[in-house]
Amino acid sequence: MINFKSHFKFNKQERSGIFFLLFFIIIIQLGYYLYESNVVSQPYPLVVDSDEQIKIDSLKNIAATKDTVAFYPFNPNFITDYKGYTLGMSVDEIDRLHSFRDENKYVNSAKEFQNVTNVSDSLLNAISPNFKFPAWTQNKEKNSSKKTNTYVVKPEYSKIVYKDLNTTTAEELQEINGIGEKLSARIIKFRDRLGGFVIDDQLFDVYGLEKEVVNKTLRKFKVISKPEIIKINVNTATAAELSKLIYLQKHVAESIVNYRNLNGSINSLNELLKVEDFPAERINRITLYLSL
Repeated sequence: MINFKSHFKFNKQERSGIFFLLFFIIIIQLGYYLYESNVVSQPYPLVVDSDEQIKIDSLKNIAATKDTVAFYPFNPNFITDYKGYTLGMSVDEIDRLHSFRDENKYVNSAKEFQNVTNVSDSLLNAISPNFKFPAWTQNKEKNSSKKTNTYVVKPEYSKIVYKDLNTTTAEELQEINGIGEKLSARIIKFRDRLGGFVIDDQLFDVYGLEKEVVNKTLRKFKVISKPEIIKINVNTATAAELSKLIYLQKHVAESIVNYRNLNGSINSLNELLKVEDFPAERINRITLYLSL
């Protein structure tokens, strides 16, 4: 009988070698696992280029201030037609303020301003933080709530005597530094074409008259005697009648009539801003001569 020798039978030295090999393999696998875990859990830190970060911060600052507008304190008693328009006031609201001021009265608080003009709460909240009233008016309000024997002495102002823009002569205008013979004649001619100045700001519309010169002129001249204006009905006037206004060119007058024919009656003078080529920057001048 033949005896076969088993291939799976090892002596003591061979078994020791096998156990050592298995132990070595386990150690290698365990070390690899720990290494991989450490690499995944601790990624390399993100390094941001300093120059790029400066650009990013700069863009953020620009975006934050892009739409901001600078407003400066002003006394609402002296709001002109143009100033009122830029503040968002309607023509009627501006007229109410001017009528109140024509009575030689002054508003001394934001609430009083709203009572006179009837501006909305939202508009008042937007513009009133920039109101600046004389200090003595604010002192008067504070002291009125106290029952004391003290009183506030109102400062006395020297009254300025203005010359009337609608009756002044070219020679008188030439007394203003910056107005010569040609400009004074041009002012008189422009006044005659208007039929007389209605508001002081119309002086800014004289061709060639610089803003600084106008401001100097208005320190001595004002519209005192206002002309009687026969307003043109924007819903019934022809293009020829509308073009008689010094501010409306013939093609703009025709555009107004075309707009009216397409859309029906014009319900608000501010609706004229929708007319093609309408001079929006002079809406407050033009509406002085128009009616609905």
